[in-house]
Amino acid sequence: MKKNNLWLLRFFLMIIGILLISICVACYRLSSFGVDSFTGMNLGISGFLGMSFGTWQLIANFLILIVVFFTVRHCIGLGTVVNMVCVGYIADFLCWLVNDAAGIEMTLPLRILALLLGTLFASLGVALYMKADMGISPYDSVALIITKLAKEKIPFQYARISSDITALLIGVLFCLAAKGNIWTIIGIGTVCNSLFNGPLIQFFRGKIDQKILL
Repeated sequence: MKKNNLWLLRFFLMIIGILLISICVACYRLSSFGVDSFTGMNLGISGFLGMSFGTWQLIANFLILIVVFFTVRHCIGLGTVVNMVCVGYIADFLCWLVNDAAGIEMTLPLRILALLLGTLFASLGVALYMKADMGISPYDSVALIITKLAKEKIPFQYARISSDITALLIGVLFCLAAKGNIWTIIGIGTVCNSLFNGPLIQFFRGKIDQKILL
């Protein structure tokens, strides 16, 4: 494959992956069954600070990026910047589109569908843009940092589970401090994401590696 075509393929995988992650975040929020761990942390902190979700997520990503720079610098690339800037704001826009612009009532079947789509898109999106190898989000690098610091003794999927649970606990604590409703953050969707996201990412990475050669 020509170099230019290879770059375009990687860029396409990155964009699709990040778009799926944005839809995943919006789906979790719309389902009201709890959000993914990183979103939960950022919703808790942004609510405590009285700041928009998209703006705080950008700040949180930047802070984690500093740690990434000194530990797994190879994870930083174009995809890192696109993810940092776009995911929070795209999720905000999609939630506004469904709730306010379209005025769609999230009935139980729609909430269940949103939960299932969120769980699927979370892992598939990360697997796609990790395959693109154009940089990953600072938070997705945390599991790789844990694996590196543990000298590969902790597999990626378990490192991801531990980072997800830690982020979720931080979000809940900030939500409680702000006297917010923790059930907007934690729920069955959060449990599914925390426990299954790491293994599913590993599963999709294996399938994508078999189908797409870069």
